[in-house]
Amino acid sequence: MKNFKMKPKLIAFFALGIGFLTLSWGIVGHERINKAAVMALPQSIQVFFYNHIDFITQEASVPDIRKYALNYKDENPRHYFDMENFGSADSFPKTLEEAKNKYDAKFLNENGILPWYIEEMMVKLTKAFKDKNRAEILFLAADLGHYIGDAHMPLHTSANHDGQLSDQKGIHSLWESRLPELFAKNYRLNVPQAIYYEDVHKATWDMINDTHSLAASLLAIDKKLRTSTPENKVFVVDAEGKVVKTKYNTAKFSDEYAAKLNKDLNGMVESQMRKAIAATASFWYTAWVNAGKPDLSKLDSFELTQRNNQALKDDQKLFQQGYLFGMQNQND
Repeated sequence: MKNFKMKPKLIAFFALGIGFLTLSWGIVGHERINKAAVMALPQSIQVFFYNHIDFITQEASVPDIRKYALNYKDENPRHYFDMENFGSADSFPKTLEEAKNKYDAKFLNENGILPWYIEEMMVKLTKAFKDKNRAEILFLAADLGHYIGDAHMPLHTSANHDGQLSDQKGIHSLWESRLPELFAKNYRLNVPQAIYYEDVHKATWDMINDTHSLAASLLAIDKKLRTSTPENKVFVVDAEGKVVKTKYNTAKFSDEYAAKLNKDLNGMVESQMRKAIAATASFWYTAWVNAGKPDLSKLDSFELTQRNNQALKDDQKLFQQGYLFGMQNQND
């Protein structure tokens, strides 16, 4: 059994929060990204992370809970970056401090600080590794995985974040939540082992730019499919032919439309999830290396590590085969 401790009241609260929220990447996406990232780490750091894989997995959606359920005022802009509204790329501030000096708080709240916040999180995680602060390492690493996951959702990098500028409302949650819920069981989420980023700033912006390059094609594919599909096939309709609303008062997409869109996207969601896993593991690993490669073996009891030894080997084998989250693909 992996080591995971959280007070029962907190578990109940988070479960309640997750129950009524539409979360970015959905619970399915964020949890799979963080869990698979643990399996992509080098052994030198993987053993410690695996001892706490349950926590790192379940903590993956907590930043969204802070944003929606707790209404934490500073949380919202950490999840996106409306690139088009910041001008030319060569004028982007290099740090969050520079961004706050260049733009007012209202602008940043509306347009986001995601790339700069990822770099700030890396500074904090590196310090936590240096200090060998077990709790800080785990909380910061799990949260960082969430923001890196968001940085791989194309519409988190676009001002047209929900197709609201092109009459495609609802595309955001359809792409990042509904499609993974329906099709993640078929995803192969084994990725190469984490790599060290020589330049964290460059790695962060390369990631953001790569993700943003997909926004236009994502919207174009959905637009083409919507215009060629009758409305009663795009959305769920009731007996009177009226479009059914979700509990969030948005039109409910049909499973048939979701399946067609998933096919037309040609693996985009799975590909972005794989990139997010690889990047998450690499950012964690880079923070540890930059901290001087501290020995983490003493942060947990010898008994805990020994107890998890066989489970780690078993899960590593499943991960390498692409079956960490189930055997559904066995006959593909």
